Amino acid sequence: MKRDLKKFTLLIAIAGTIASCTPVPEPDPVGPLPSERQLAWHERQYYAFVHFNMNTFTDMEWGTGAESPEQFNPTELDARQWARVARDAGMKGIILTAKHHDGFCLWPTETTEHSVQNSPWREGKGDLVREVAEACEEFGLDFGIYLSPWDRNNAHYGSPEYVKIFHRQLEELLTGYGPIFEVWFDGANGGSGYYGGANETRKIDNRTYYQWDTTTAMVRKYQPDAVIFSDGGPDIRWVGTEEGWAGETNWSIMRRDEIYPGWERYEELRYGHEDGTHWLPAEVNTSIRPGWYYHPREDHQVKTLPRLLRTWYESIGRNGNFLLNLPVDTRGLVHEEDVKQLMALKQQVDLDFAEDLAARASASASNTRGGASRFAPAKAIDGDAGTYWATDDGVTQADLELDFGQPTAINRLLLQEFIPLGQRVQAFSVEAFLEDRWQQLDSQTTIGYKRILQFPTVETTALRIRIQKSKGPVTIRNVEVYRAPALLVPPRIRRDGDGKVRLEVPESETAVYFTLDGSAPDTTKMRYRGPFPAAGPVTVRAIAVDPASGDASEAAMEVLDVSPVAWKVVSVSSGDPTTTDALMDGDPETFWATDEEVTSRQWITIDLGRTLELHGISYWPMQERYPFGIITRFSAEASLDGRTWTKAAEGEFGNVFNNRVQQQFRFNPVTARYLRVTATEVHGGGFRASFAELGILTRPE
Repeated sequence: MKRDLKKFTLLIAIAGTIASCTPVPEPDPVGPLPSERQLAWHERQYYAFVHFNMNTFTDMEWGTGAESPEQFNPTELDARQWARVARDAGMKGIILTAKHHDGFCLWPTETTEHSVQNSPWREGKGDLVREVAEACEEFGLDFGIYLSPWDRNNAHYGSPEYVKIFHRQLEELLTGYGPIFEVWFDGANGGSGYYGGANETRKIDNRTYYQWDTTTAMVRKYQPDAVIFSDGGPDIRWVGTEEGWAGETNWSIMRRDEIYPGWERYEELRYGHEDGTHWLPAEVNTSIRPGWYYHPREDHQVKTLPRLLRTWYESIGRNGNFLLNLPVDTRGLVHEEDVKQLMALKQQVDLDFAEDLAARASASASNTRGGASRFAPAKAIDGDAGTYWATDDGVTQADLELDFGQPTAINRLLLQEFIPLGQRVQAFSVEAFLEDRWQQLDSQTTIGYKRILQFPTVETTALRIRIQKSKGPVTIRNVEVYRAPALLVPPRIRRDGDGKVRLEVPESETAVYFTLDGSAPDTTKMRYRGPFPAAGPVTVRAIAVDPASGDASEAAMEVLDVSPVAWKVVSVSSGDPTTTDALMDGDPETFWATDEEVTSRQWITIDLGRTLELHGISYWPMQERYPFGIITRFSAEASLDGRTWTKAAEGEFGNVFNNRVQQQFRFNPVTARYLRVTATEVHGGGFRASFAELGILTRPE
């Protein structure tokens, strides 16, 4: 009996030892999961779109298909410059528009004569797809292709024969240029076109015409690691807008079988489906300029650093990838203005994420899966992409706390779920320990591959992430905390129609100092507290200063002439006279225009409110993406009483359509209270005239 008891006790001890050595299993997967190719895509985060094709040389966005290959002739094309710029900007790859809707192919395809082989570029022996692929390889970038399913040049479009041509073009691209990381299919399909000279409209069924199952099978066969993009995948989805943002709630999953190229439920693409059936993450595509292709008239409209940084946070920071378009110019180069802003963005992102403060914190949690070290809260801050903090089965609410050990200034939080096991978090909040209590900084919904929160700078000893709702046990792969410096850019100086000057900066924490006499501003000068009146003429100079570091931006300067606050439009040749405030509100983004159907020269008469000595006029042309009515030649008349008029000037705004910034024209001084400006010539012909801003010059040059 004693011997049996000893044996039983020994067995119990052995069983306990075995149990203690048995690894705690990882949580079961939740919902649809990403494939290996999708996981690799998530890691890329930021890469370039290059729209460079026939449209670059016809100054169009969508070509008709009737263009001649002779028109394609870049003078300084250098794909290595593209790749070098992309690499230096922190991008991971380039996707090239190998064929756009007009059907012109950037490689010597056997499927059509409408290609580079019949252009003067490289004497017809060039292959731009190859040049870009080789440049990407040289500079360590991934290479992707955009192939438009629509072809407005091909005579067979709309018939089964064209689908064979389309598939053959795809096969050439997939097999002739090395590894491809993404194949991009546009949702624009079918409509009017040249179609071999037919010049007609042809409609197709987006869902069936291109034989998408066959198309997908070809990509899988020849480029198994490539993801396929379209409105609805099958691997990557469009985010539903070209403005450069994903929804704050952004699920990487969708009910994919409901979606097809050309799908019109755009809003759902921005947010995903919480009950999605397939992994289908969002790619955020936008252009660094208003257009996708290069237009000289947009050289001054390259997105600013604040706008690009906002897009970065609203794409990468909202569980998406950032695909930024670079419209290569007619030389065949990424334009200098585009390069300047790309590098400014890279510099600012590097500053924002210079030091991970979580790396020197200690982590604790309200629950740890099985109490095991492999799922300990410290795994969320160890910098290892293969480890994560996890909770027990059934625990879908939990807290993760970071203790900094001393007061620490923070304003950024980066979170990542362990997505190989699915996207889980449905709601979470973030709290900082301030004034001896926990205070909420933010409350959000999804995390996914990566979520970045921005909040005003706080100094705290601890941070708490509260997972409030999850589809299963919590799995947090990574937590990073930063103190980003203030975004220092020269203030935007503008005077509204009410005569008040506004000095605008992207961050409210930034201090602004200014002068009104043109002298250099510094922190001993006037500090901007809000809009102030300035009747003018004045020369405003301003700087932005980070109060924490004392660093300052470059100075902005704006020469403001007489304020239009007392002006009144007394007559117009046509158009709505009640909306003329738009041409003197200080905002070039608004405009006023005469009627569309007019058959004579258009004019506008302004009462300046008092008698002034005029030395010239200023004119802002319309800033819309598709402008109209831009005045190229004008006449100006002056009057003291509004009845008797004398000609003050006749002049030209040279190259104004391609240089849509404020134009100034000076003339011999004339004393007047009333000013009439007549559009004597308008870009593109016709008589309709538009004004973004109209001003006067009262100071000698």
